[in-house]
Amino acid sequence: MKIKFLPIFCVFLLQVSVASANEKMTVLLDWFVNPDHATLVVAKEKGLFKKHGLDVELIAPADPSDPPKLVAAGKADLAISYQPQLHLQVAQGLPLTRVGTLVATPLNTLLVLKDGPIKKLADLKGKKIGYSVSGVEEALLSAMLKPAGLTIKDVTLINVNFSLSPSLITGQVDAVIGAYRNFELNQMDIEGVPGRAFFVEEEGVPAYDELIVIANSQKLSDPRLVPFMTALEEAVQFLVNHPETSWELFLKNHKELDNELNKRAWADTIPRFALRPAALDVGRYNRFAEFLKAQGLIDTIPPVKDYAIAID
Repeated sequence: MKIKFLPIFCVFLLQVSVASANEKMTVLLDWFVNPDHATLVVAKEKGLFKKHGLDVELIAPADPSDPPKLVAAGKADLAISYQPQLHLQVAQGLPLTRVGTLVATPLNTLLVLKDGPIKKLADLKGKKIGYSVSGVEEALLSAMLKPAGLTIKDVTLINVNFSLSPSLITGQVDAVIGAYRNFELNQMDIEGVPGRAFFVEEEGVPAYDELIVIANSQKLSDPRLVPFMTALEEAVQFLVNHPETSWELFLKNHKELDNELNKRAWADTIPRFALRPAALDVGRYNRFAEFLKAQGLIDTIPPVKDYAIAID
């Protein structure tokens, strides 16, 4: 009788073993859930994290500035952040390291009204430009104005918080820096006031990774990192191959995002996802660090290996 029941008992043990292998992992998002996070959401909803032994919780922050600080303090496993900010945070002494990429191209733009008076960057002389976050955005703007023979002193900067497209539509400002090409451009078009974007990487700013995954620099030997990045790569492959099915997975627990703006943003973001999330372009990180130093935002250029690695 014992022999007959042994296979069933073994199956039970195997199930218990698999269940216990799903190690918990917390990932703090940079903002509320949106199409920029598609790779993460698809990996979770399709069961790819579980397939690789992880129970991943995606958490939207109450304050967008908190995630890097919480990871640095060891209070969360991973966070979603931005390459430009990573350079500044490392320069400030935070123990953070890039371990993966979600969105591999800049999303940031300088946005103006399509039918407005700004046809070229030189037309911004004497104009008002809105921004949300000081520091990096001012550096981007400064670099973009330089080829047009302008400096920051030739424009008036106005902090519009996160009301970028509304401040442009209402005429509060003549342009905004920090508007995302996959969101604000679509938002303005939907509202019947189309915008025109000057892409930062085409106007004197080195290309960079927009959304990245960061970890605590003292915890890079965490065995969960490899399966996490493997699941992300499988997710982005599925996403690119099956965008419509992925959209349904994305909406499964986020039905409030089923609207025209997010549908458009979804389509515009798919070509920008990192197809090899764990891969690292060392030259790209060095070039952007040199750019930030030239802009006076960092004092030294550390070796890339000190703040960005490839997980394999």
